[in-house]
Amino acid sequence: MTFKEITDSIPSRFRKEKAEGVSTLFHFDIVGNDGEPFTVVIHKNQCAFEKGLHGTAQCVVKTSAANYVKLETGELNPQLALMTGKVKVSNIAEMIRFSKLFRKIEAQEIKQVEKKARPQKQGPLVGLKILDFTRLLPGPLATMLLADMGADVIKVEDPDSPDYIRSFPPFIENQSAFYLSLNRSKRSLAVNYISAEGKEIIFRLAKTADILFEQFRPGVMAGMGLGYDDLKKINPKLIYVSITGYGQTGPYAQKAGHDLNYIAYSGLLGTTGEKGKAPIIPGGQVADVAGGSYMAVNAALAALYARDKTGQGQHVDVAMLDCVMPLTTLQTAQYFATKENPQRGTFQLSGGLANYNVYECADGKHIALGALEPKFWEQFCDLVNKPEWKIRILDTDEKMDELKKLVAESFKSKSQNEWLLLSEGKDVCISPVLGLAELQNDPQIKHRQMILSGNGFPSIGIPIKFSQTPAAIAWQAPQLGEDNGHPDWETSHS
Repeated sequence: MTFKEITDSIPSRFRKEKAEGVSTLFHFDIVGNDGEPFTVVIHKNQCAFEKGLHGTAQCVVKTSAANYVKLETGELNPQLALMTGKVKVSNIAEMIRFSKLFRKIEAQEIKQVEKKARPQKQGPLVGLKILDFTRLLPGPLATMLLADMGADVIKVEDPDSPDYIRSFPPFIENQSAFYLSLNRSKRSLAVNYISAEGKEIIFRLAKTADILFEQFRPGVMAGMGLGYDDLKKINPKLIYVSITGYGQTGPYAQKAGHDLNYIAYSGLLGTTGEKGKAPIIPGGQVADVAGGSYMAVNAALAALYARDKTGQGQHVDVAMLDCVMPLTTLQTAQYFATKENPQRGTFQLSGGLANYNVYECADGKHIALGALEPKFWEQFCDLVNKPEWKIRILDTDEKMDELKKLVAESFKSKSQNEWLLLSEGKDVCISPVLGLAELQNDPQIKHRQMILSGNGFPSIGIPIKFSQTPAAIAWQAPQLGEDNGHPDWETSHS
């Protein structure tokens, strides 16, 4: 599409149902070939478009015509555009609110999505029906785990404001690799669930749903008429799982946050890192996955068990801050017992011990030594011909730091592979620190099928193995609206 075609479409793409109480004026300072500045005014549920810059703007957007077209057509990720300076925005919060008031250009492509016949599912949760309103990482991973276990998960997205992760690079055949990795085995319903027609579709689905997952800030779903109190009237047996950063109540309930913020508040980040150095960000999204995805699955299935006994559904409040705190159970217990706040790198299982640590090898690769119990440590000492180290497992403070240095020097004498060969067949708890590129060749990971390349895109396998009702990946992540037209709902996404 051209710059003119996109700007001409702005008033027709305006979503007045989302503009209640919004009054704002935007300047778009667009430069370059075929581009020109323009003003957009939102007032009293109306949208006015004017060429040139007029009035006092609440937000100014500066970019080239080429980048503006790419943004509107979905070729350019908005966050990357801001980070790289391709687009400059004077008021990001106002821009986010403004962008939600307009249908996206690419939403018009939903009707062309090829409908595919879905194979029969298998697993312990076959027969369970789940409505999934979640986005990004925590909720989608939780519902994907349930979908792989056989549940019929319907991913519900507003076609004009779908899951943001769909636009995150890298891309595999025009689909985000992140999206593909989090949404397999699901069906996709694209519907404007704010409209009366769309809401009726959700009500109809909710009547027979077992579980609903949502991940908005507290009150957002209720504001759309889709909160727990609204839907329990339709289906008292519905289990309604809300995943948020800080929970439905409390002084932080409406506070913005991400994984890093939750682990910072929980104390986990403060205990992670080397002695005397700054905290280190973990390599994985700990709060999102351990505190969000995994806990949401636990919560949903626990509520399902309760419903089997009581016949009633319930609202389940999953706060990632709350749910990540059990990860520091031992550290917290030590603090309450000693009243001493441990320094980073000093807790027994977080770098404080020489026999439970990570060491660099001669080739720059690393080895994880987990010889925590005396029997494993003693065998390690025999392996490296250092019997005098055996008693030093009881060293404390500076003496333990000295032992760490000695063990580090020992590991630097051989390559990672030499250490693996030397320790093979011996109970010394030595493991290589693998890079992601090495996972597919690891014999244990291969045997357990934890990297699967089927369904068109390699991804993490199914972590739980069932002897009688094995779970399986049913199909690749659906395209937006791919399952519109299913008998359970209507095809319209107006």
